[in-house]
Amino acid sequence: MRTAGSRPAGAPRVAVVLKRSSWSKWVDEARDARIAALLAAEDETVRRMRPGHVDHEQTVDEVRRALDELGATVSWHDQPHNFRVKRRCDLVVTVGGDGTLLAASHGIGPGVPLLGVNSSPNHSVGFFCAAKKGGVKDAVSSALRGSLPGQELTRMRVELNGRGLLDRVLNEALFCHQSPAATSRYVLRLLDERGRPLAEEEQTSSGLWIGPSAGSTAAQHSAGGSVLPSGSRKLQYVVREPYRPRGRSFRMTRGLVRDGQALAVKSKMRQARVFLDGEHIAYDVTIGDVVVFRKSEEPLIVLGLRKSGPSRNGRGAGAGMRRVSRE
Repeated sequence: MRTAGSRPAGAPRVAVVLKRSSWSKWVDEARDARIAALLAAEDETVRRMRPGHVDHEQTVDEVRRALDELGATVSWHDQPHNFRVKRRCDLVVTVGGDGTLLAASHGIGPGVPLLGVNSSPNHSVGFFCAAKKGGVKDAVSSALRGSLPGQELTRMRVELNGRGLLDRVLNEALFCHQSPAATSRYVLRLLDERGRPLAEEEQTSSGLWIGPSAGSTAAQHSAGGSVLPSGSRKLQYVVREPYRPRGRSFRMTRGLVRDGQALAVKSKMRQARVFLDGEHIAYDVTIGDVVVFRKSEEPLIVLGLRKSGPSRNGRGAGAGMRRVSRE
C-alpha cells in the first residue's frame, strides 16, 4: 500500500484499488516464455494485452492527477482481493474493470461509496464502472461532492454449518461437486424467518447457482433464471441441468428467496465445494454439511449506476444490471 503525503485535516480520504494488468503479471513480472512466444507471433489470444496495458497505465496516471488536483488524501492498493477498508474512508475508487470492482467490494462495508473507473474501455465492458479513461476528474469530483447518484445493491451472506463465510457476496455462489464432470447430490430447503422449511426437495444436478440481483443476468440467466431489478432485496437460485429420472419432476429448479428467508443446501457428497463470487474464494463441503444462503445486512453502494428493471436483457453495456465479469 502506498499513501500520499500530508493533506489538510479536512481533505477527503480516498482509497484507490488498482488491477494488475495481464502484461504486468505475465510479461514484466513472470517473464512467461509461452506468453512471450505468443506475443512474438502476434497470436490472437494475446493481441489485446499490450494495448490494454497501455490504456490502464494512462488511466492510473489520470486518476493520480485528478485526486492530486482535488486535494484528496489517497492510499493506493494493488492487490484487489486483499483490499480492506480499515480506517475512515470517504470514497473507494477501483481502476480496472468489473472484476477489479468485484474483488475490492469484499473489503468494503456498508456506507462507504464505491466508484469504478474502467481503465481500458476499448477492451472491457465495465458496466459497474461509472467513469472511464478521459473522464475521471469529473466523476471523482462529483463523487466527492455527493452529487453522483448511487445504487444500493443487495449482497448475500453465506454460512457453512452455522459459521459465517462471507457477508459480501455480490454476484453469486456456486454449490457443486468438486469435479465439474461429477453429479451433484444434495437436499434443497427453503426456510422461513424462523428456520422452518417452506419447501424441500432431494435433487441431482450439475450444481446450483444462487445470488442477488447484481449476478442475475449472466450465470443465473443463462441457466434459465430471470433478470431481477437492480434494487431487488431478493436472492434467486437456479439449478444447473437438473437430472430428472423418468416419471419424476422437480418443483424447486429455480425460485426466489425473499428478505428474511434462507435457502439451505445439505450435501450428499463427500467432495463438494461452494465458490463465492468466482474461483478465488472457495470452501470444501462434505457429506452432511449444510450451506445456508440469505440476504446480507451489508449492502454495497455503487456510484453512477442507473436503476433497472427485469425488462432489460443485461447483455450490453447500457442494458439493465449486468453481472460483474471477472476479466
